[in-house]
Amino acid sequence: MTTATAPQASRPSDPSRDAGRASGAPPASGAPGAGRPDMPPASGASPAPGAGSRPGGAGGRWREPLLLGVRHHGPGSARGVRAALEAARPAAVLVEGPAEADALVELAADPDMRPPVALLAHAVDDPGRAAFWPMAEFSPEWVAIRWALDHGAAVRFVDLPAAHALAAADPTWRDEEEVTGGGPRIDPVAELAGAAGYEDAERWWEDAVELRGDGDPTAPFEVLAEAMGALRETYGHGGHPRDLVREAHMRLRLRAARKEFGDSVAVVCGAWHVPALTRRTTVAADKALLKGLPRVKAELTWVPWTHRRLARRSGYGAGIDAPGWYGHLFAAPDRPVERWMTKVAGLLRAEDHPVSAAHVIEAVRLAETLAALRGRPHPGLDETTDAVRAVLCEGSDVPLDLVRDRLVVGDVLGEVPAAAPAVPLQRDLTRRQRTLRLKPEAQERELGLDLRKETDGERSRLLHRLRLLGVHWGEPAAGRAGTGTFRETWRLRWEPELHVQVAEAGGWGTTVEAAATARAEARALAATTLGDITALAEQCLLAGLTDALPVVMRALADRAALDTDVAHLAEALPALARALRYGDVRGTGTAALGEVAAGLAERICVGLPPACAGLDTDAAAQMRDRLDAVHTAIGLLPDRPDLVDHWAGVLRRLADRDRTPGVLRGRAARLLLDEGRIADGEAALIMSRALSPGTPPADAAAWIDGFVGGASGGGLLLVHDERLLGLVDAWLTSVPAGAFTDVLPLLRRTFSGYEQGVRRTLGELVARGPRSGGPGPSAPGVPGFAPTSDPERADAVLPLLHLILGTEAPA
Repeated sequence: MTTATAPQASRPSDPSRDAGRASGAPPASGAPGAGRPDMPPASGASPAPGAGSRPGGAGGRWREPLLLGVRHHGPGSARGVRAALEAARPAAVLVEGPAEADALVELAADPDMRPPVALLAHAVDDPGRAAFWPMAEFSPEWVAIRWALDHGAAVRFVDLPAAHALAAADPTWRDEEEVTGGGPRIDPVAELAGAAGYEDAERWWEDAVELRGDGDPTAPFEVLAEAMGALRETYGHGGHPRDLVREAHMRLRLRAARKEFGDSVAVVCGAWHVPALTRRTTVAADKALLKGLPRVKAELTWVPWTHRRLARRSGYGAGIDAPGWYGHLFAAPDRPVERWMTKVAGLLRAEDHPVSAAHVIEAVRLAETLAALRGRPHPGLDETTDAVRAVLCEGSDVPLDLVRDRLVVGDVLGEVPAAAPAVPLQRDLTRRQRTLRLKPEAQERELGLDLRKETDGERSRLLHRLRLLGVHWGEPAAGRAGTGTFRETWRLRWEPELHVQVAEAGGWGTTVEAAATARAEARALAATTLGDITALAEQCLLAGLTDALPVVMRALADRAALDTDVAHLAEALPALARALRYGDVRGTGTAALGEVAAGLAERICVGLPPACAGLDTDAAAQMRDRLDAVHTAIGLLPDRPDLVDHWAGVLRRLADRDRTPGVLRGRAARLLLDEGRIADGEAALIMSRALSPGTPPADAAAWIDGFVGGASGGGLLLVHDERLLGLVDAWLTSVPAGAFTDVLPLLRRTFSGYEQGVRRTLGELVARGPRSGGPGPSAPGVPGFAPTSDPERADAVLPLLHLILGTEAPA
């Protein structure tokens, strides 16, 4: 799946958009600069010079097109745009965005539309090829759109159509580097910051634009346009030749708007593009740049966005560092620092941190003092963060991380009206979400389901169907211990990309159930391994896809009949056993599945002993895991005591066969002991034979690893059966010195898997020696240590100490 944010839909990082991309903080103002005499003329052939004028004039209209060069998601730019439009009151507002979005602009006025939102464009034939144009409440584009709709002005999007932008990922797109030349890629804001003597481009932008609270509101736009003009004269397209194509389309749209509305037109676009919009070009030249561009059939809609996705750390080229902070600055009517500190205090108090009003007052004072010391016009995010850390968090970064996550970035999720275009599958999913009261949320949350309840069962089936379709809204999580098969736990988080995944899955059907059924049937026919089909069968039962089961079961039976590899059969059986158990819980018919599972179990019982002979160490370790899984699976098969007895006989043969690797013989003996198939005394006899002096030390160590290693609870077995512990201890002390080094890594791996308390208890038991009647009290002194010191062992460390200290050992 190919996704991108836009308007730089054709590339993930776009300095052209980034004369304003990352950041901003608002008390800024700003209104447009004067009209340019070299603007593209309304008719289009050659430009006619004209004098620009300030906002006002007859009827309050602007005589020349008004160019507002902004930084995307910059709250200062957004305030300036609003002030400029209020002063100029243009008849039409042109916004940087895909041209096809004109048909969707009216939805922005819907009461149910709540930013952050994004324009989503995707190719009809390949929904995975998609692009987003995100907008927040403090985005200049959103402010311009809402102003125009509220004041009856026309809105037009002027960027390259999404049909061309999405085709940019196609191999047939021409190599513009060869056509127009390459050149170094630059960051315009970084260039201007460097010229002003700043090392940090973000700090310069905040000081120069975002934190300006007074002065001429038009000054930032005029100065920024002049500065960008100088950069374009020096660097041309700045290393992004595709911008020339986009800007040619913008000029054509501007000419068309002037022809329709006269000069009462305002343009809101990235400041990087302003000089290109004032270039003297002809219609023919601009059309020549657009001629022959590849295109795809595209569909557009509005989708919810999140503050977390606006953050640059989420990997989006149009991102910003602190959307929550910028949203606060844009919305705060006054005293933004005081209001911010109050928000932080409220969050910390909700998390049981002791924060008082005095803390808030002191934090505000500290932020203002830091701003003064650093020569900044007002406290910015750095100053407020330092003050929060020092005062409200008492120097700790732990609560500060909470502030950054919840407030500086935030989990705000936008909303779009039901009238927004959507594929049928998306509409069905929305209906199901409302029916089941599963509201999409940007913040991750845990959802526990009781499958015995009808609503929870439907929720589970919906989430499993979406996972089968590749829409990962929820992921299964480990639930509470001992809750059995009647409970499920999910972790849910709605991401904007899920809309693209739903659009991709829409090709399988118009409803979630129909699409999941068609997808499961296609996967069953395309599966190449038995494990894939058994996993699919389990998914179908979890998702309640009864219509897909016949196709899946036929594919499963065919593959199972042809597959003779015991390892494949052993890997497939656990999924079938789980599916049988879940099917019983969910009331799904599983008779055919039970027959296939029983047949697989019989074939495993026949083929496992010879398959375990002659395995190397790694293969034996993998087979041990399969042995555990098959043992659990056979125990889950309903009403098959004959299979359980057959499996016990297989384990007995594995435990007694000398050709079987030690780790498998040990594990088989342990499983028999756990199932009560052998008595404790017989287990001790089996262990004594496995650890006899004639057994090679490496094979004996592997047997111990199989018997008491892994997640089998072998540590507790040794704690409660001192006869077995004594056998292990006696064998370990009898290992020759030369062989001890070889078996030590395996033994360390075996015993290091035990919990700390188990290891401590084993040490105490070994220290005092095994005795009949249970563990009993420990010997006097520190557990695990001898009553007196051993000088010879203590002296062994002296050479290493002298080497570390650089001293010489005494003669």
